[in-house]
Amino acid sequence: MKRATHDFIYLASQSPRRQQLLQQIGAGFQLLLPDVHEDAEALELHRPGELPEAYVQRVTLLKLAAARRRLARRRLPLAPILCADTTVALQRRILGKPADAAEAASMLGLLSGRSHRVLSAVALGHGQRTLSALNVSRVRFAVLPAAVIEAYVAAGEPFGKAGAYAVQGAIAGWIEGVEGSHSGIMGLPLFETTQLLRRAGVRLPI
Repeated sequence: MKRATHDFIYLASQSPRRQQLLQQIGAGFQLLLPDVHEDAEALELHRPGELPEAYVQRVTLLKLAAARRRLARRRLPLAPILCADTTVALQRRILGKPADAAEAASMLGLLSGRSHRVLSAVALGHGQRTLSALNVSRVRFAVLPAAVIEAYVAAGEPFGKAGAYAVQGAIAGWIEGVEGSHSGIMGLPLFETTQLLRRAGVRLPI
């Protein structure tokens, strides 16, 4: 691994879960959030026929390119920039963030009693270099009764979440099993992220 030369990174994400996960591994970071004129959601649009693996990696690199422009525009001190994107895939179908309650309920109905993949891509911009990784995990839901779906949607937790759920939230009691990275399912796979940070010379406590 490269000798540590950076005391902090920029995190170009509004996700409080990603901030918590970086804090968990002791990575120093500052937020590099979009300006008011930036349409961050537009970066997450699907292309027709796009496979989940290609989609999540493409979106992550688009986020990194936007963050690099943001850093230059603000004339901030140079440091590595971390971006990530997570999506839920049911076979080849991408389940993004639900637009409304009806779509959230529909997504949860599709996931009920089935296994699906959660794909989290990570990219680290380090000078002119881009380091990247992809984590793929599996989650299996028990059969979700209609009343459970209705209550979960009414509580508001599905919104802003790929696949309309948060593995660390109230729905966890209906998850039969997880294969892979729990942190990856939350939005930032810590093993892959740690390897990228060390390759870029970012200081970590262990």
